[in-house]
Amino acid sequence: MTDNEKRFIKSIFSGDSSGHDYYHTIRVYKLATKIAKQENADVKTVQLAALLHDVDDIKLSPDTYAAKKNAVDFMMANKVDEEIIKVVCKIIDEVSFAGTDSVVPDTIEGKCVQDADRLDAIGAIGIARTFAYGGSRGRKIYDPEIKPKIIMNKDEYQKNKNSTSINHFYEKLLLLKDMMNTTEGKKLAEHRQVVMQEFLNEFMLEWEGKM
Repeated sequence: MTDNEKRFIKSIFSGDSSGHDYYHTIRVYKLATKIAKQENADVKTVQLAALLHDVDDIKLSPDTYAAKKNAVDFMMANKVDEEIIKVVCKIIDEVSFAGTDSVVPDTIEGKCVQDADRLDAIGAIGIARTFAYGGSRGRKIYDPEIKPKIIMNKDEYQKNKNSTSINHFYEKLLLLKDMMNTTEGKKLAEHRQVVMQEFLNEFMLEWEGKM
């Protein structure tokens, strides 16, 4: 990653405390690069898409989301070929989890980026990010009277505001292991899944005062 790219990402995510920060992008960039090399994907395309995958996220930048303005402006300023810009924007469109409307990317490059982003949503980092995001949105940690909604489409998922951070594991995070596309992604997800399950088991024991 060049200094120019680092400066751009830092400027976009400066002050973020929701878990979608500069370091999230760096981790996704590294994971996506690792997976791309294992899958013989085009590494440069994967790296560019990983770098820009959150700069127009609807949760963080709703005004630029539709046109991918931040991503497109950065690529044009850096003289990225027009066809590559289209490919990268399509990958960005396909990355996000959307419940039952989630898509499997058309290209191996898209699959690498999607897997990398999902890997950073699970495991120990995923646990930390869940509570950071929940806190930034005023979510409760847990409320046994609020049941998780296991099956939601994109619209239902995005409008599901009255949830809790613990519910988020059941509504999204525990589902991601079986949604991985690549051999490397599937392998890395196995351990992270165990970490989350052990955390939830411990959390419930402590919640009930049994530990």
